[in-house]
Amino acid sequence: MVSIDPTAVVWSAPERERAGRPLLVLLHGFGSHEGDLFGLSPLLPLGPVIASVRGPLRAGGGYSWTPHASEADAETVTAGANETAVALLEWLDTTDSTSVGLLGFSQGAAMSLQLLRHAPSRFAFAVQLSGFAFDADPGRDAELARVRPPVFWGRGTLDTVISEERVTFTESWLSEHSTLTTRIYEELPHSISQPEISDVNEFIRTVW
Repeated sequence: MVSIDPTAVVWSAPERERAGRPLLVLLHGFGSHEGDLFGLSPLLPLGPVIASVRGPLRAGGGYSWTPHASEADAETVTAGANETAVALLEWLDTTDSTSVGLLGFSQGAAMSLQLLRHAPSRFAFAVQLSGFAFDADPGRDAELARVRPPVFWGRGTLDTVISEERVTFTESWLSEHSTLTTRIYEELPHSISQPEISDVNEFIRTVW
């Protein structure tokens, strides 16, 4: 069983200042770490507490949330994502917040959507940057399609990391299972841009 290491979570506020505030959870990409997306904190809304979480699996010089699709079959990848989603929800149960939003990059973005599958009504929204959705999960997708939580999906025209097939699937899946806001950025590779962060902030202000 995987678990989230609470000592590896980077917080924007000390514990005494977290209670009773909204919480924005950051989920890094494959092979990265909890310090990566935390660098965006000064550019994000000031109201919520920010917690940047470390993935539970070792991946190269960093960490991941589930095995990479190039290293395991689809069933193993999805099973790993579900196991990690349960671990993240258990970690969230130890926090004290008024509401929770999600922001992930690449594989971390896919994990944000997997969390919505497991607990569609628990999260105020999900922001997925250069991300994708794992394969359809009929056992969970029906309830998510009923709730249709707000999702922001930002991606670049020069992103060659996420396959065209996966982008097509994700676009269709998100349209059916979320209240979707999509932004496409010209000449942006598998990365995050300042215009994208501006759009993310506007999205968060609108839905939260």
